[in-house]
Amino acid sequence: MSEHVDRLLTIMARLRDPVKGCPWDIDQTFATIAPYTIEEAYEVADAIERGNLDELRDELGDLLLQVVFHARMAEESGAFRFADVVQSITDKMIERHPHVFADGDWNSPDAVKHGWEGVKAAERAQKAAQNGDDKPSAIDGVALALPELMRAEKLTKRAARVGFDWTESRSIFDKLDEEIAELRAEMDAGAPKDRLKDELGDLLFCVANLARHLKVDPEEALRGTNAKFSRRFKAMEAAFEAAGHMLEELSLDELEAGWQTAKATDK
Repeated sequence: MSEHVDRLLTIMARLRDPVKGCPWDIDQTFATIAPYTIEEAYEVADAIERGNLDELRDELGDLLLQVVFHARMAEESGAFRFADVVQSITDKMIERHPHVFADGDWNSPDAVKHGWEGVKAAERAQKAAQNGDDKPSAIDGVALALPELMRAEKLTKRAARVGFDWTESRSIFDKLDEEIAELRAEMDAGAPKDRLKDELGDLLFCVANLARHLKVDPEEALRGTNAKFSRRFKAMEAAFEAAGHMLEELSLDELEAGWQTAKATDK
């Protein structure tokens, strides 16, 4: 196994070689590579969702390359090496599983979850101290780079741990109605874009909170709806084209009728 990893590290070093390397690879920075890292993570998730293990193998390789790429750039600047990345996650996994690697007594899924949160709380406190903060916040550690819908769900989850939460899901519908009314009022008043953006953000945040209460991943739910919309739109498009019609030439009523047909067929 180690020889395969070593070979990949050697290839990455060659690609980044200032003299004999690839001009594109040499030109990259942490910032320019970061979007590719996020994209590869999503492609891993996509392969899993479709149950395609051959693609999953390939996508995991692509994601590993991203780790190697970042580690190589860090090594060039003297910050850390790939081995340090491996050591860091190794230490973290051991620390977070005392019931496996030490004498911790986490003998049920709930106990593991509770213990895990305790360990992560200690890690947040340590990071806060390193950053000069007197006390960590309950919502520290929710990555800024997450998709915002996912981040909203995680923020509300963190807040809920200290009791800042609705007691039942149905209560959130009242808040949804309130946010919709506020957005509609701003629209009716001809509010500027910044106000509309603010109110729409409140509405989306509330939806993410509802998703958490329903134990539904909001990103997964939206991904499913996007796939459903794409499938139905393409079916409608194909049906109109088969009848000799271009979508741009049709009225909104005709398009709606075609959409309802595609929707009924899809069900």
